[in-house]
Amino acid sequence: MSRLIVISNRVAMPTGAKSPGGLAVGVYDALRDSGGIWLGWNGETVAGHADTPLSTTTQDNITYATFPLAQQEYDRFYRGFSNAVLWPVFHYRPDLGRYRRGDYEGYLQVNRHFAQRLAPLLRPDDVIWVHDYHLLALGGYLREMGVRNHIGFFLHIPFPNAEVFKTIPPYQALAQAMCAYDVAGFQTAADARAFSDCCVQFAGADREAGGLRTGERRVRVGTYPIGIDVDDVARMAQARRSRQVAALKAGAVDLKLVISVDRLDYSKGLLERFAAFEQLLEIEPAHRGRVSFVQLAPPSRSDVHGYREIRRELDRAAGRINGKWGELGWTPLRYINRAYERATLMPLLRAAQVGLVTPLRDGMNLVAKEYMAAQAPEDPGVLVLSQFAGAACEMEDGALIVNPYDSEGMARTLSRALHMPLAERIERYQQLLQGLRTHDLAAWKNRFLADLRGVTASAASEPPAMPA
Repeated sequence: MSRLIVISNRVAMPTGAKSPGGLAVGVYDALRDSGGIWLGWNGETVAGHADTPLSTTTQDNITYATFPLAQQEYDRFYRGFSNAVLWPVFHYRPDLGRYRRGDYEGYLQVNRHFAQRLAPLLRPDDVIWVHDYHLLALGGYLREMGVRNHIGFFLHIPFPNAEVFKTIPPYQALAQAMCAYDVAGFQTAADARAFSDCCVQFAGADREAGGLRTGERRVRVGTYPIGIDVDDVARMAQARRSRQVAALKAGAVDLKLVISVDRLDYSKGLLERFAAFEQLLEIEPAHRGRVSFVQLAPPSRSDVHGYREIRRELDRAAGRINGKWGELGWTPLRYINRAYERATLMPLLRAAQVGLVTPLRDGMNLVAKEYMAAQAPEDPGVLVLSQFAGAACEMEDGALIVNPYDSEGMARTLSRALHMPLAERIERYQQLLQGLRTHDLAAWKNRFLADLRGVTASAASEPPAMPA
């Protein structure tokens, strides 16, 4: 089998245990099976120019090749164009985008540097798998350098429709750059359609069966919903009774828990979720003193504009709700800004009667899947899920689907979940678990790589012109 070469913004270095998170676990398994290289940023910044040699370490048939970024590269590529433009726009919040030409130039420069570091490591039959929005232009630079290997790209976040995508000033150049990939993969059919529409409108592509054509180059466009390792989650969830669960239940054996786990981000709909929980307490007095909402929201990108403000707003909302409704023996809302290891988190998910996953927009949202996989089969909880999460496409028949912009509707759905009879909860759980097993993590990476390895080579075709 040909080697697999994975490129992502960050590399999850080996720690002696299975790497956490969907991308990391899936990539680890794929690389271990075929052997290969995982190349990316090591998370460090340095002064001046980051022209240090690659640092490599090999473990379990995988070579981890990492390098630092110069501080200016980090500021422009990561803080700037990636997370101050692409992230908000791809989550349908162009109003939060902060475009600067220098940041875009820095983004292209880092994509070019990724290509320059990767090219010397390649063998003719290597298969290249590029991940996420940080590296949209990487395939184009590899083609420009003469790389004719099969190159696939997978986007973990949503892809916006053409009118929203067009709010990014260099939208045409980005669409053209993405046409350098042999396979472009997305979480949902809607994302794949939006990408195809953009390439037709802005890159001169033509539609054909299975994807797009630009000149002699074909791009296969597909939907590959990422999954989880169901058995691994279940094992962690029931491994032991955690002290965190015991602390949540202390002094209130019959207390019901609603749990949410999100990075601290404006796309996750946390403020809307807080408002819905407060409405639940207003319209259903019986839940007062009997239900607590636990929101785990570890901070992320705290140096990116907008994140400090959302944290301040959440702090104020949590204080107001607890001040208004709290009692000596009951805290309505437990809002915690810290990350937990997955081995700690899974028992917390299992202990909650309701999993509340209500992003305003999300590529997939694996917490929804982990919540259901963590449940006790004989007494499972209920998933309340936003219609704007990619996971809703697969889980709409078993979850309770809500619109996160309708706080009263969410409140009433929460009440329904808390009152749901055991028989209905079991039926919904079994239906969801069957889907989780069908579309698990192994299925995701196997389907994508099979399509990537099976594409008709377009080595002789002219690569797309890259921005200067």
